[in-house]
Order: sequence, then structure tokens, then C-alpha cells
Amino acid sequence: MDSPSFDLQEVKRVLEAALLTSAEPLQLTDLKKLFDEDLSNDVLRNILTELAADWDGRSVELMNVASGWRFRARPEYTRFLDRLNPQRPPRYSRAVMETLAIIAYKQPVTRGDIEDIRGVIVSSNIIKALQARGWIDVVGNREVPGRPELFATTRQFLDDLGLRSLTELPALDDLGQLIDTVTDAAQAAGELTASDAEELVEEDVAHNEEPAEERVSPTLN
Repeated sequence: MDSPSFDLQEVKRVLEAALLTSAEPLQLTDLKKLFDEDLSNDVLRNILTELAADWDGRSVELMNVASGWRFRARPEYTRFLDRLNPQRPPRYSRAVMETLAIIAYKQPVTRGDIEDIRGVIVSSNIIKALQARGWIDVVGNREVPGRPELFATTRQFLDDLGLRSLTELPALDDLGQLIDTVTDAAQAAGELTASDAEELVEEDVAHNEEPAEERVSPTLN
């Protein structure tokens, strides 16, 4: 077999430069545009895997997420990066987290489905704010009277959580911690301001949420 006509180390350096300077994840089709040579997907994946290994143990890691490949700061350094922007966003309320979790683990779901599980009326502000954040979207309508909208999580949701697919979602009990980590990282990177985050926060008290019938403990079973 003939040896490749391109320098693998140079290819790795070019990929590294492109990924470090890109604001968005890059897919293999994007990365192929960097080279005159016709690099196969397998060759690119192998080089990217080597590049990820080169960064192992450093404060920044190369990840393969739903939208492609990207570098990001490791979560354990978030608390230091927060100091660049000390105005920390408030944590998401229980209402927001329950709504997002139901959509993530039960999708596609209607607003009525969410209310049946939570046992309370879902505030339209929560749905709108999650859509504005790019984490959920309308993916269709259920063919029943009224044709209610069906909600599902987006590729942006997976990208922000550092996941390639829904099969990589963490255990339900760990989702809140993961969301908090993502929020802190976005704040430190200047991708999310405190005012943006406030749109995703609601006081989870009786006068803000009207019982659908009677309040029940939420379950995704």
C-alpha cells in the first residue's frame, strides 16, 4: 500500500488550529475543506482521536458532540473561569429543570403530557425561554383534537451538554448538575449573560403554578 501523500502531523496541526479558533463545532465535511487532498472520514476520525489524546490531561479537551468536533474547557476549571465574569447566573428553578427533564427523557411530548407528569400547569414562559436558549423546539403536532405541538430537545442541547446523541444522556439524578456545569461554562465564556439565565428561572411556589388537578410528585417512570 502506498504511503499517504500528505503529512499526517501537518494535518493534525491544521485541524487543531481550525478547531481552536472556531466558535461552533465542526463536522467532518467542514474539516475536509481545509485540505487539497481527499481525506477519508476514517482518516480524519483517526487523526482527531489522536489529537484528542494529545490534549488528554490538559485544561482543555477535544470533544465529539452532536454537531461535530470542538474544543472546550474541562468542567473542573469552570469555577476558575467564573472569576472572569463574577456575575453568576441564578440556578434554574425546579419547575424549569422538571420541564426540561421530561422533554429530554420522554420526547416528543406535548405541553399536556408535561402537565400530566408534573401535576401543575406549565408556564408558557418556561417553554418560551427553553426555546430561546435553543434547547427545545417544536417537532410536529400530535394528531388528536386541537393538534397540540410536540416538543423535543435540539442538537444545540446535546452540543451544550457535550453529548453526541440522546443515548448518552446521564442518569436523571445527574442532569441538574450537568445543566449547572454547562450554564457556568457558558457564563464564563460570555455565551450566556445573567439576564439571559434569568429568563429560565421562575419561583417554584404555589402562587406561580396552578395545580392541574392536584399537585403530585413528578415522575418520569
